[in-house]
Amino acid sequence: MSAPGLGLILCVAALLAACATPVREPMGQGAPAATVPLSPSAPSADGVPMGERAERNAAVWVRVAWDDLPGFQDDPVGEVLAAVRHGCPRAPAAWRVACEQALRLDPRDHQSVRLWMLQHLRPWRVEDRGGSREGLLTGYYEPHFEARREPNTEFRVAIHRPPADLAQRRPYWTRQQLDTVREAREALKGREVAYLRDPIDLLVLQIQGSGRLTITEPDGRRQTVRLAFAAHNDHPYGSVGRWLIDQGHLSAAQASWPGIKDWMQRNPRRVQELMWKNPRVVFFKEEPLVNAEIGPRGAMGVPLTPQRSLAVDPRSVPYGTALWIQSDSPGSPSIRRAVVAQDTGSAITGAVRGDYFWGWGDEAGERAGRMKGRLQMWALWPAGHRPPP
Repeated sequence: MSAPGLGLILCVAALLAACATPVREPMGQGAPAATVPLSPSAPSADGVPMGERAERNAAVWVRVAWDDLPGFQDDPVGEVLAAVRHGCPRAPAAWRVACEQALRLDPRDHQSVRLWMLQHLRPWRVEDRGGSREGLLTGYYEPHFEARREPNTEFRVAIHRPPADLAQRRPYWTRQQLDTVREAREALKGREVAYLRDPIDLLVLQIQGSGRLTITEPDGRRQTVRLAFAAHNDHPYGSVGRWLIDQGHLSAAQASWPGIKDWMQRNPRRVQELMWKNPRVVFFKEEPLVNAEIGPRGAMGVPLTPQRSLAVDPRSVPYGTALWIQSDSPGSPSIRRAVVAQDTGSAITGAVRGDYFWGWGDEAGERAGRMKGRLQMWALWPAGHRPPP
């Protein structure tokens, strides 16, 4: 979400509605969660009293006890170790000792990981300056599409690298101008990465901020590559879902990503009109997909871990912060688990705001596309260190 990373473009936040699939089967399977005593939450454990407040831009962190975290004993927390370890090389200095210990843990031993958290981290409730403890949780993923290296009658929608004059014009041309103004169109010539079948696919890629392409070359060879965020045109994101709702084309309940795609397929003559409602354009760079089991890099510069990485507003939560999140809304996934702040996005703003990385593939896309729920969030910050200002 990054250089705005995946989460960046993802305003699936504004477009997406709830998913009814419970999130109780994480992608990695391990031993059952184990119950451990919560004594390290005692007020004198590190000299920071309960209720101590620390301000960080628009957010306020409030020191709380471990037993304030709903469902803490039930999460198979060993699964968060992959995200923690990915983030440790770039984590704030306060994480040094906790990271050294995390490298020695077995992710299948949830009890030991939970004890590591209790010993090395302290929970702080995140709220806004007005005292609100509740925000919004949405979801995103890494889409995968068929593409061609050269255009033909079926594959005609170009994905572009950043134009050469991008830095010379701020803001750059809008989406509509790039489609209609000769000078703008000329700037994109020769910058094509590959061609997609459908403008809907391009919109998905630009909203998600990265993706995978299986490209057929002119000689018939096929290869799967990753598209990584490279730049954008400096225009604000415009929610196509909100426009469809405001125009009366979809209800709020229908304005999930599947609902938006269905509307576009039923109204092909209005697809361009719809896309122009989002002036922001994302440009990509092609990267080799060395390991299909490794996620794209988020704004922190480390690979994202499915169901354990979160896009946040870094003004409120520093990258590399472990978090406990709870999201419970009617018809939405029930989530109580440990994650790590490793990405951001243009729509991810505010003290209690998160975008949950589901992974890649059709199932991840379906879940991400329907996820929208209330969020509560606790920062798990290293013991003996005050949160950064």
